[in-house]
Formats: sequence, C-alpha cells, structure tokens
Amino acid sequence: MKRFLLSAAVLGLSAGMASAEYKLTILHTNDFHARFEPISKYDGPCGAEDNTAGECFGGTARLVTAIKDAQSRTNNAILVDGGDQFQGTLFYNYYKGAMAAEMMNKLGYDGMTVGNHEFDDGPEVLASFMAAIEFPILMSNADVSAEPLLADKLQKSTVIERGGERIGLIGLTPEDTDELAAPGDNITFSDPVAAVQAEVDKLTADGVNKIIVLSHSSYAVDQEVAANTTGVDVIVGGHSNTLLSNTSDRAEGPYPTMVGNTAIVQAYAYGKYLGELNVTFDDDGNITEAVGEPILIDASVAEDEATVERIAEMAAPLEEIRNRVVAETEEAISGDREVCRAQECTMGNLIADAMLARVADQGIQVAIQNGGGIRASIDAGEVTMGEVLTVLPFQNTLSTFEVKGSTLIEALENGVSQIEEGAGRFPQVAGMSYAFDASAEPGSRVSDVMIGGEPIDPEATYGVVSNNYVRNGGDGYAMFKTAMNPYDFGPDLADVTAEYLAANAPYKPYTDGRITVK
Repeated sequence: MKRFLLSAAVLGLSAGMASAEYKLTILHTNDFHARFEPISKYDGPCGAEDNTAGECFGGTARLVTAIKDAQSRTNNAILVDGGDQFQGTLFYNYYKGAMAAEMMNKLGYDGMTVGNHEFDDGPEVLASFMAAIEFPILMSNADVSAEPLLADKLQKSTVIERGGERIGLIGLTPEDTDELAAPGDNITFSDPVAAVQAEVDKLTADGVNKIIVLSHSSYAVDQEVAANTTGVDVIVGGHSNTLLSNTSDRAEGPYPTMVGNTAIVQAYAYGKYLGELNVTFDDDGNITEAVGEPILIDASVAEDEATVERIAEMAAPLEEIRNRVVAETEEAISGDREVCRAQECTMGNLIADAMLARVADQGIQVAIQNGGGIRASIDAGEVTMGEVLTVLPFQNTLSTFEVKGSTLIEALENGVSQIEEGAGRFPQVAGMSYAFDASAEPGSRVSDVMIGGEPIDPEATYGVVSNNYVRNGGDGYAMFKTAMNPYDFGPDLADVTAEYLAANAPYKPYTDGRITVK
C-alpha cells in the first residue's frame, strides 16, 4: 500500500535521489456551467462595460491565458475537469454540448468526469458531446451497458502518458444522478467507494502507480472515498462548488485537503478559478509533496483575443433574447447557493411567489421550488431576460398537481434531509410556512407547517405548483410522482418569473420568515 512520506528525514532522502522523482502539475476546473463569457461577482452575466472596468471574472478567453501561464511554469502538466460543463447559460440552451466540446478542445483538456448535468438532456446529448471531444470522459460508478448510445463508449477509467510515466484517471459521478438529471431508464448508478476501488485495483494490476480520480461527487463524498479506498493519490473534485484554499477566508478547507495518503482539490465553479496542484512522486508512486493554490481568474488575467472573437461570434444568435430588458429591481436579488440551499432566500421567494401567482386562479395553494434549480443572483437595476435565464437555465415548466397534507410534509422532510451537504433539494416555498431543526434526524426535522394561516391537515388535499423536474421525482421528490391530477406542461419557469418581475416592477426583494431555522 502506498504511503504519504512526510518526515523530514524521508524528504531529505528523496531529495538526494532526485532522478527517481516525478513531478506533475495538475491543472483543473469543475462546474463550469457554460460560463464561456466573463461572470460578475454574483456568478451571473458581466457586461462589456464592467469587463472593461476590470470588475469581471472568468470566461474561456481568460482561461486560455491562465492555462498557458501555468503550463509555462512546469514542463509536465495535465488539464482535467471535475464535471458539469453543461447547463447554466443561453449558450447551452442554444448549442447544447457542441460549444463546450469546441472550447474544451481548444483549452487542451486531458480528461473529464461525467457530471450529473451532462445528463440533463438525456444520453443523446452526452453521446454527441463525446463524439466531438478529443479527450476521454469517464464514469466508474455506473452501468451503461444497457444504453446503446453509451455502451462500449463511456469508459470507467483510462491511462494517459505524460513525461514518460503512465497516469491512471478514474471518473466518478453522483450516485443519485438518476434523481438529479435525466439519464433515462437504461443506466444504473452505484456506490462510489466500491467503484473507485475496483478501477484502482485494475489499474494497479496493469502496473499504474499514479492514480487520479476525477470526481463530480462533492467534497464530503470525496473525503469518504479517500478514507475508504487504497491507492488513490489525488481526487479532483466537483459538484459541491467548494473553494479549497490556503489563503482565502471563504475556503471550506485547505488546498489540498489530505485524507490519509490522498490529496483532495476543488476550485469553486464557473471558471472563476483555475486549480493548480503540484505533486511530486517517488519511484514507487508515493506522493512526497502536494502543494498548490487555486488561481483567481480576475481582470489581471488577459483575455485571449481570438477566443473573445469566437465567443462573440457564437453569441450573436443569442443577443436579441438575452439583452431584452424585462423588469427592474430596487436591490440585488440573492440566489446565492449557500443561502438558497439552507434557508429562505430572496430569489427563492421571488420564484415561488411567481409560480403561485401564475396558477392561483386554478385553486393552487402552495408552491415548492428546489433550491438547486436557482443558479445565480441578479444585481440591482434593469433586469434582462438573459439574467433571468442564467438564474433559471433548465427550461423547466410549471407543474400543477394535488397531494395530501401528509405527502407535503414528507416532501418538506426530503427537502431538508441533506442540508448538511448543501443539497439542491432544499424547498423554497410560497403559500405556506414551515420550521426545521437541522440537528434532528433526517425524516423528523420539519415542524409548524402552515398553509393559508392554518396548521396543515395531513388528511386534507392541497393544490401544489412546482417545476416538472421536482414533480417527476427529481431531487428526491419521489412522493410527487404519484400525485393526483398532475399537469407538467405549463409555461417555462423563466418566462413566468420574468413576467412576475415585470408586473411588480420595480421589484423589491424580501424575506418574510416563511422558513424558520430552529
């Protein structure tokens, strides 16, 4: 079994045998979500004037420069991605995976794992993306043998060569991807620990002793995988949008986070950072050093002009849609991930209020919006359709249905069951209020549920509006799949929200205590 060699004596000995050392720089991104253009501090669109003023971050054109700069600091680097290139802006809505493939090929990626959002439009779009990319995309913890579009094409692991050494890459995706996306009925997902260990054993038997897991499974799961497997050297993470850093006061852990012999890294999301981990191996594949820090892709990083021009060309068909001003807001509307997946947030209230207002004349009493469907904030001032679509990019439709009060309570329990993980199932609501205690056992956290100012009646029937993703069981809301009188084909949620904003302009964001944290 590999050992992480930490003692000064061992490090000194290793330094004296420099010829046996192998140094590798791992450059990495995750959860890019089609942010090809620069983003604002809210992770949404950043206009040309603000970009010129130096107030924007990220964008593929800056990543081109940042990657070249990082590669110039080493003679041995790889570039990998932790999943979720798909979904998030109009670019994905219009081009699906084609633009991601073009830009990733341009950046020169060496490998990627499948994220849950790579399945948002089913295996078909993932398959076409795979046909266009010039590097392997991997997924170890799923059986795709019954899916003709992916069978014998989507590998669990692979081996690449760099600097005369063989490096094993293993892919990992969320075990609950069938709840988070639309992979179809032909793919089954399995335990990440067992899947990774099986691939490690296979690679080790083939003589590979440097193994990197590309994991779209969250910081918490990555730590579990590291603690319960042997032979994994590095885990490049994603899914939880975690910033790991040794310098930022917003970091959720050190970069890298060491669990046993395994170095775990993640670089937030949306192309705002480029991860840069420098690893030294001895001749037996043991890590003797793992150091680095994510690089903030701010205005100090120059944009590659050819890439700017190409993205502008691809943006042309989208301009009319996204530049249309639909409303005005007095203050910024917060769609911050850490807030909207843990407590009442102003964007959650806006969306849930908009949903309920649209169908209130149908006898609908309550609205539920999953926090994970809220993807960005909106700053103060004019609101464009492009901004609304960045917040709500999934083309979900309004779904109306009826369930008993007991089912609504079950749904709320599901919604707060994974709050420790920042799961997207957290329920933002309208027409109702509830309290929850995160310290209680999952399944018994919710209390004080009120509808229309009255305590919820478990035996009564209530009219509910949500989005079609939640109504069909997404984010663990399986209890809604058998709802009474379902209709999943209402208007697009982004259009509903834009129209509500317009009708209430200038909009004033607010919270009113509809969700209480005990």
